[in-house]
Amino acid sequence: MAKTKLFESNVDVIKYKVLREVARHAWDGEDPFRHFNEIADVVAPMNEPPQRCCIYKDRAVVAERIRLSLGEYRGSKDTIQVVQIACDDCPKSGRTITDMCRGCLAHNCREACPVDAIALDAKGRAHIDKTKCIECGRCQEACKYGAVANFTRPCERRCPVDAISMSENGASQIDQDKCIVCGNCVYECPFGAMNEVSGIERVINAIRSDRRVYAIIAPAVATQFPGTSVGQIFSATKELGFTDVVEVAEGADLTALQEANELLEKGFLTTSCCPAFVEYINVKFPMLKEHVSHTPSPMVLTAKTIKAKDPDAVIYFIGPCIAKKYERKKDIAKDYVDGVLTFLELKALFDSKGVDPSGMEEMKLNNSSPYARGFAQAGGVAQAVKQALIELGHEDFDLRPIAVSGPAEIKACLMKAKAGKLDYNLIEGMMCAGGCVRGNGTLINKKNTPATMNEYMEQAEKRTIK
Repeated sequence: MAKTKLFESNVDVIKYKVLREVARHAWDGEDPFRHFNEIADVVAPMNEPPQRCCIYKDRAVVAERIRLSLGEYRGSKDTIQVVQIACDDCPKSGRTITDMCRGCLAHNCREACPVDAIALDAKGRAHIDKTKCIECGRCQEACKYGAVANFTRPCERRCPVDAISMSENGASQIDQDKCIVCGNCVYECPFGAMNEVSGIERVINAIRSDRRVYAIIAPAVATQFPGTSVGQIFSATKELGFTDVVEVAEGADLTALQEANELLEKGFLTTSCCPAFVEYINVKFPMLKEHVSHTPSPMVLTAKTIKAKDPDAVIYFIGPCIAKKYERKKDIAKDYVDGVLTFLELKALFDSKGVDPSGMEEMKLNNSSPYARGFAQAGGVAQAVKQALIELGHEDFDLRPIAVSGPAEIKACLMKAKAGKLDYNLIEGMMCAGGCVRGNGTLINKKNTPATMNEYMEQAEKRTIK
């Protein structure tokens, strides 16, 4: 069997290295910027070929990544930021003439252009003057060779809410009023210019302060450290200095029960555990907002349970989701969740302190049902709500659920709901295709996610939701 690949690309490797090196210094209470050259020497060595145009630009990008690792953000929603110095190698979106242009005699593209935006060079090959082009597409239709391409930047192309455009200086920019913090742009950008703000230094400072710091870990962790059990991962996390480590699946059982009761009351519901899905409805389908479940997500309910027992607790969610970094700043979560880390950040923490999960003893974890752990996969929330209805004595309820994941499926489903043509009464939505196990904050190559969730679900000794 082939070894599971860690990290999606070299972009993630660079991100990980910066986080790991920042964490090394943070454990010692040192300002990472005072050790900039040491960190930069690890990430962008002077004696190796530069990753960009020159080593100085490489190191300037490292400085920006250090800033993000310190948790700096500009506003309440901009969890994702553009590192502008890293965003200058993509051409401007729009029509461009490729090398397929043969310099033909007809020049159909030029004849079709209504604003004279196409000029010919000495060899008769066409070029588009972007200062004149109105992106009407007529040149593309007219070219007999298919030499005109409509290029879209990867971040723009994959944004489901059209929140990304090009600024005057050529770098991408994010409209924070539209952004749903799904992380697609972070995943898609091949230059690492899109980045989420990190909480790695803040959690280290909290642990070093001798406060009671709890880690609550999402069930998708079962897929993230191949060859290592979830119990070992939890033990390794506690070894970092956390007071205790708790399954977020404990809160998922509560979420399933509350959403089942809410569905009984309202008759039609969309789930609330995926913050990017909820934001998508807010931005693109505001007429459906009244149907979004008011039930807090498993992250919030797990943290709320801990705070009820230990009001002074500091609670960090660890999971596969960039959008959770935004959710924890909303009113429903801010009093309970102090910070969010991704699984990539968790690995950086392990390695910064020399903690090897595979060598740890297993922590016993049996406080959640298999249905709760199944929240990590597409269809899992709907299945849990179905089980909750049965356990609440409403097995005769006419439950008609549909589980949709990924922007395309979600859009098609909500369009039907908007038109009143959806023959379902529970919409489970997850913005990441396949669910949280393939979230944009995962550590391993999400296209090669190992099929370990079912095994983790079946290990639960608690067999019911209640």
